[in-house]
Amino acid sequence: MGRGKIEIKKIENATNRQVTYSKRRNGLFKKAEELTVLCDAKVSLIMFSSTGKFHEFLSPNITTKGFFDLYQKTSGIDLWNSHYERMQENYRRLKEINKKLRRDIRQRMGGDLNELNIKELQALESKMDSALLTIRERKYHVIKGQTDKHKKKVRNLEERHASLVLDLEAKLDRQDGTVENGGYYESTMGVAAGNLYGLRLYQNQQPELILQHGTNDLRLA
Repeated sequence: MGRGKIEIKKIENATNRQVTYSKRRNGLFKKAEELTVLCDAKVSLIMFSSTGKFHEFLSPNITTKGFFDLYQKTSGIDLWNSHYERMQENYRRLKEINKKLRRDIRQRMGGDLNELNIKELQALESKMDSALLTIRERKYHVIKGQTDKHKKKVRNLEERHASLVLDLEAKLDRQDGTVENGGYYESTMGVAAGNLYGLRLYQNQQPELILQHGTNDLRLA
């Protein structure tokens, strides 16, 4: 029983369409490989599926570039001419833009001004004023940010200093509150007297000892 003929039209079911594509693609590649081996032919197959997937078969006895060069030579068609012309046009356009930008830079630095008329000089002056205004705004923004940052650091240091002062006063208050304990009081006075004696002894050895605090000098006599 032979195979029935398949109506040649688009397969609506996506799964069936993909399966058919894969089977027939593999069949074509197999036939192309056989043709290459049996007849020493140069064969190239390029396929794109409906989903955009690329598949290619190329005879092992030729490269892709060699195949297209052979095609151009045989058919007399230059495949790269239009592409080359577009590249040349794009190159000329970029070269002109680069030339104009270089001239603008030189003019903004005070060069190449002899060729400009009054209106062009006025336009250049307006551009310079606008650029200067933008630069100043950016500079002031940076300065303000740095100033706010330093002010924040100063406030943090002031708060830390105030906290340390409060802690120190609290510790002194707690020490004063233990005077009613006679032993602790006598011990504290003994340590203080020893420190005072040591300080006087050091002062006798160093008569010119000066303690500096800020802009005031405290001389120990």
